Amino acid sequence: MAGVGKLLKQAQKMQRQIETMQTEIEKREIDISRGGGAVQVKINGAGKFLALKLDPEFLKEDPRLIEETIVGAVQEAAAKAKELHDGEMERISSAFQVPGMF
Repeated sequence: MAGVGKLLKQAQKMQRQIETMQTEIEKREIDISRGGGAVQVKINGAGKFLALKLDPEFLKEDPRLIEETIVGAVQEAAAKAKELHDGEMERISSAFQVPGMF
């Protein structure tokens, strides 16, 4: 049963590391720019959108182009936040291995 105690301690340590990582990742900001800077999106590592800035001149363009550019910027920002989060989770979880499981 000593193995179970060790496994429980490892799980608790991993949980603390995940909580710390989540707090830190929320503080990290990702800036995405599209359309030559006409659309700027700011998102944190947890995927929370913090800001959207649009160049007033850009708003005079074709509405379809504006929509596509905004959607592209939002998608890229979301992908970057997910990539950051997944990378950090992989780093933490790779240190936690259950014998005989994988």
